[in-house]
Amino acid sequence: MTDEAHNLKLKTLFRMQWEPAQDAHVLLYPEGMVKLNQSAAEILKRCDGTRNIDTLIADLEQAFNTTGIGGEVRSFVAEAQRRGWLE
Repeated sequence: MTDEAHNLKLKTLFRMQWEPAQDAHVLLYPEGMVKLNQSAAEILKRCDGTRNIDTLIADLEQAFNTTGIGGEVRSFVAEAQRRGWLE
């Protein structure tokens, strides 16, 4: 589970970029690449070390004019941490 005060950041081993050949954002790392769906990309774009989970959720809700996405965002962040993508 995410520490609420911890600012989320991609580990330096990973780099996210738009990949025209995939028509999607991808997460690159030395052993390969992960193709991201739009939601995952929007979350990971914001994992820049300046936001904790609550700020991240608020930013996404404002950017997409929605509410109630906290559970899904927390679930994705937990999975990204489990996979070792986030510090």
